[in-house]
Amino acid sequence: MNALKEKILRLIAQTGPISVAQYMQIALSDPEHGYYMRGDPLGKDFITAPEVSQIFGELLGLFFVQAWEDRGRPARFHFVELGPGRGTLMADMLRAAEKVRPNFVETARIILVETSPSLKRIQEETLALRRVTWLTRFEEVSGDVPLFLIANEFFDALPIRQFVRSERGWHERMIIAEGENLKFALAPDVVVPSHPLAAKPAPLGSIVEINPAADALARQIGERFDEQDGVALIIDYGYAQPSFGDTLQAVKNNAFADPLTEPGEADLTAHVDFSALKRAGHALGPITQRELLERLGIEARAERLKKENPGKATDIDAAVERLTAPKQMGTLFKALAIFEDRETPPGFEDAH
Repeated sequence: MNALKEKILRLIAQTGPISVAQYMQIALSDPEHGYYMRGDPLGKDFITAPEVSQIFGELLGLFFVQAWEDRGRPARFHFVELGPGRGTLMADMLRAAEKVRPNFVETARIILVETSPSLKRIQEETLALRRVTWLTRFEEVSGDVPLFLIANEFFDALPIRQFVRSERGWHERMIIAEGENLKFALAPDVVVPSHPLAAKPAPLGSIVEINPAADALARQIGERFDEQDGVALIIDYGYAQPSFGDTLQAVKNNAFADPLTEPGEADLTAHVDFSALKRAGHALGPITQRELLERLGIEARAERLKKENPGKATDIDAAVERLTAPKQMGTLFKALAIFEDRETPPGFEDAH
């Protein structure tokens, strides 16, 4: 039994069952043993789009340059990334932006919102030649200048609450101790979760999920655009409309795992409800990642790269396939733009 599991078992013994949200928060962010506090999980347990190909970050860098130009090229602005991983995405965005509009990079205040000390050290190496500010919460980003923000595979790791339908009504799904094991159980009280489907007929055993942390963060981002210009681009895997289902998953060594067996040693995520995030402010989307990247010119960029690097043509084609194919990242991953209701962000011209 690992140390974090022992810690969770002691907590349950002292305070009683814990919610799925509490469990996710501990498993991912415990200062000593949390998954994101222990080291670099990228590549070992999962791979994000920036690690698949530089094209992803380059296109997003050009996305933000265009959004910046559409808003009059503000001389001071925050360029923020939530959950920046190894810093690869920010490095690729800045490199592409610098080639076409050096002033964008020169005037940006680059801010990485990161809670993991080990990942911060890697980001410092990746972005060693850039002036970067690190913060631990979005709330610490001042609201005095325009905001351009990217969150790629960030919202999926925010802790969810789950509710299960019984004959009596909805019960919150909890985690209890059974000897040395953790298992799911239902709280005895009947509740009415703040979910659009909770008031509708549902088969017994149906599960709905809510993400208070994600909803609150999206609202905070949206509120920034009440006072300042800017665009926030959220890319993640999830669903466009509210739905039933258990989407909590654990991934270890690039394979699915039991989420309760080894807390702190596997990544825990849940699908993002984009309809909930969309209520945060003026927003367009979601559109699929495939739609976004195609509208931003992924095919043309790939062809240019293949001409410059003919020996890597097969690898480039494979990366584009992985980013855009419906059976890979193309349709499960979606993009949502939150902005101040002025110029429509690139790629969202016909989104609703």
